[in-house]
Amino acid sequence: MSYTFHTSQDQRMMLEAIGAASVDDLFAGIPAEIRLGRSLALPPAMSELELTRHLSELAARNASAGQKVCFLGGGSYDHFVPAVVDALASRGEFYTSYTPYQPEVSQGNLQVMFEYQTMICQLTGMDVSNASLYDGGSAAAEAVLLCMSVTKRPCKVVTAASVHPEYRQIIATYFAHLDAELVTVGTPDGVVSLDELAGAVDEQTACVLLQQPNFFGCLEDVAAAAELAHRHGALLALAVDPVSLGLLKRPGDLGVDVVVAEGQGLGTPLLFGGPYLGIMACREQFLRRMPGRIAGQTVDRRGKRCWVLTLQTREQHIRREKATSNICTNQGLFALRTAIHLAVLGPQGLRETAELCLQKAHYACTRITAGKRLTRAFAQPVFKEFVVRDGDGEVRELLQRAYEAGFLAGIPLGRWYPELHDCFLVAVTEKRTREEIDRWSDCLLQTED
Repeated sequence: MSYTFHTSQDQRMMLEAIGAASVDDLFAGIPAEIRLGRSLALPPAMSELELTRHLSELAARNASAGQKVCFLGGGSYDHFVPAVVDALASRGEFYTSYTPYQPEVSQGNLQVMFEYQTMICQLTGMDVSNASLYDGGSAAAEAVLLCMSVTKRPCKVVTAASVHPEYRQIIATYFAHLDAELVTVGTPDGVVSLDELAGAVDEQTACVLLQQPNFFGCLEDVAAAAELAHRHGALLALAVDPVSLGLLKRPGDLGVDVVVAEGQGLGTPLLFGGPYLGIMACREQFLRRMPGRIAGQTVDRRGKRCWVLTLQTREQHIRREKATSNICTNQGLFALRTAIHLAVLGPQGLRETAELCLQKAHYACTRITAGKRLTRAFAQPVFKEFVVRDGDGEVRELLQRAYEAGFLAGIPLGRWYPELHDCFLVAVTEKRTREEIDRWSDCLLQTED
């Protein structure tokens, strides 16, 4: 789209057309006391050459995973993205298309949505999937609301401190103006205690929300938690790492009612934190409670296979008070990327990716804890992430030195967990080589006395 600015003559013509004498007349309804009354405090205008140089200098302050060896996790991971994902997702038919309001001219997008949903159901072991939500955090919040709607218990949701702290913050924001309580069970050993969880769940509980692997990388006893929730008439929502499902048992086989996930690890680069993809799948009986859209397969009047939007329970399509959610779009391009990524990997490729993450994470954990200063914080089974404790309590200084040496070495946990101020979270994906892991561990271990 070309850019053309409005000339003084353009402005005069528009003002005459609407009967205004000046641009200031357009703001006459705003009281003078709340207007700024001065020019914005902006630096002088730059030429295109100057602006390009300035923005390049600003961009150079960022360090990407392509410039440093990345061991960051906590919801965003440096997984390998095959070139075919970018090649297909960048095609104009997908990249420039809009919401598929008219199925007869949106068959390509609808087919992608249907195939995405199918693969998510196969991956999670659930009956239905939507397409899709903003990110893992919003998906977790929507799962909680779905459980409250199904159980008709709007009073209480029980979660664990091992669930991503930002997911819990999002849910708390949703609850700020709802008559609902978010109860968080502590996880001092890295996983939730089933006894403490049982003490928090009662007949007022609509939902139990856990994460697998959890924020610390540890594996929870999901099946036992599902049985506990169901015993009290509550539902179990589970946030998962979709890559882990190449190895771990599917949530649907463990009694989980609603599955959500951050889909970034399936075909989307880190992108400095987003935009990402929110995955949601659930049991068939909750179908009409799901937010977003669901694409379906049918046949046209000639008997040929085609696709339609089967459900679109958004406020944009039905009366606001009848909508299941105020989510009013989907991350269609990122659902497309995930569908391509899963199709390219296939079941065996996903399993191999998960195995590489598992093996390399355990090798990294063994290497980093070989000395005396750094130890594992939790003695629990892990998949690709684990928490390291710094015996000297100088986590930020340690990570800064590693950064200067070329490593994004981990995430300090003190910002979310004051009791873990001396710990940091490490993630190891299939991209990390033995040589990178050895250099990373040597860099951190060389600071020991």
